[in-house]
Amino acid sequence: MRKYLLFAAIAGMLAIMAPMAVADTPDDQTVGATPVAVQRVNMPWVDLSDEAAMVLVGTALIGLAAAVRRAA
Repeated sequence: MRKYLLFAAIAGMLAIMAPMAVADTPDDQTVGATPVAVQRVNMPWVDLSDEAAMVLVGTALIGLAAAVRRAA
């Protein structure tokens, strides 16, 4: 029962946050581009390439989708 409650809570949070993701953005003329500095930190104890990380994240998302489908 706890597992179903967790999946329902995650699905509810995604449903609440979905309209925020597709909200209207202001015109490009009114908002100027802000400079952003991005730093990449290499962690020596984690030797995981970007491709491997994308595969792991994709696999986790597929597993989450399967669990949500099974719970429904």
